[in-house]
Amino acid sequence: MTEVLAVFRSRSQAIDCNTRLRQYGVPAVLINTPKEANIGCGLSVKFQQNALNRVKALIHGGNYSAFYGFYVMKNVYGRPFFSRI
Repeated sequence: MTEVLAVFRSRSQAIDCNTRLRQYGVPAVLINTPKEANIGCGLSVKFQQNALNRVKALIHGGNYSAFYGFYVMKNVYGRPFFSRI
């Protein structure tokens, strides 16, 4: 399955978002933003693409001012590639 990163400019907001998503039953994991992405504060929330609409609604409702955007993360021949959604 394709994984999506929700990237934040604030570490505290990334942590808060991860906690909130998990409270609402979305399987999400807080990860270090891969250096290849060259974006954000260093922390992102990773989740499966099939939960994207639900995550969008929760992030919009949370009014996260430091939210940077969603990125699809794919591994091609062992190297990560990112594209903005």
